[in-house]
Amino acid sequence: MVIKQDMFLDQWQQTAANVTIESAQTEQCKQHQVRLDMLRLDRIHPQLSGNKWYKLKYNLLAALEANINTILSFGGAYSNHLHALAYSGKQFNFKTIGIIRGDEQRTTTLEDCLHWGMQLHFIPRSLYRNRNENEFMLDIQARYPDAYIIPEGGNNKAGIRGCEEIVSNFSKTEYTHIACAVGTGATLQGLLRSVSNEVEVLGFSALSKCDQERQQLFQLFPTKRWQLLPDNFFGGFARSNATLLQFQHAFNFQHNIELDMVYTAKMMFHLHQLIEQGYFPKQSNILAIHTGGLQGNRSILKQA
Repeated sequence: MVIKQDMFLDQWQQTAANVTIESAQTEQCKQHQVRLDMLRLDRIHPQLSGNKWYKLKYNLLAALEANINTILSFGGAYSNHLHALAYSGKQFNFKTIGIIRGDEQRTTTLEDCLHWGMQLHFIPRSLYRNRNENEFMLDIQARYPDAYIIPEGGNNKAGIRGCEEIVSNFSKTEYTHIACAVGTGATLQGLLRSVSNEVEVLGFSALSKCDQERQQLFQLFPTKRWQLLPDNFFGGFARSNATLLQFQHAFNFQHNIELDMVYTAKMMFHLHQLIEQGYFPKQSNILAIHTGGLQGNRSILKQA
């Protein structure tokens, strides 16, 4: 390989700016006597944004250790994960392959991926639904025998291991609740592995149905305090309406923090609803994790 493991870790760490914790306090918080802060993982790096930085770290390191220089993964036309992976390939001299859901198209996100050297292969949605099935994965491995394969969203043991480090830079006892948006679930699992039983972890799913994920978490973390709340407000993954967009813009204006409409805007909207409903006891300290990834907002710009 062109770079060795120690060189990779050194360069990887240098890509990260200092993660900050900023107040996201609102009048609602003051009225209900709770404190709301935001962990700005979106500030880690412009391209290796948020939790993507953590989920890719040990996957790329594993490829290096195995002397593999081709990385393959999966996602949609505005995938934050593939966007970060493609940039990582350019930065650290990996070849990258993206298996894209749906008909061939060119989006701003995919144009970036192509610019950074990623090979794009489009497959029908009907086939893409089988991406987690053994037969599908065996076929992918046969087609790309030299590739290190990362599941969609970086949701594997290496990705979860990286997400365990998300809350390593601050005192975990300072917060009574930690909130994060949930896609594939790697970030939520990483948090549950790394926080104490005294902290309640709230996962806000970007999907309209998450019963299977909830059952899996019950089996993995029977003694932890957690909730996985489905998206019953905006109709499912990557869907929004005027109410959400108005909240998103108002939050940005008040706090100078850009949220994305697929994940973090929905999380913060639902979190504020819980505050209004009195879900959190008085004097609760809540940490909302900004998981970065603003590619979904580019799809809105395209439609505008």
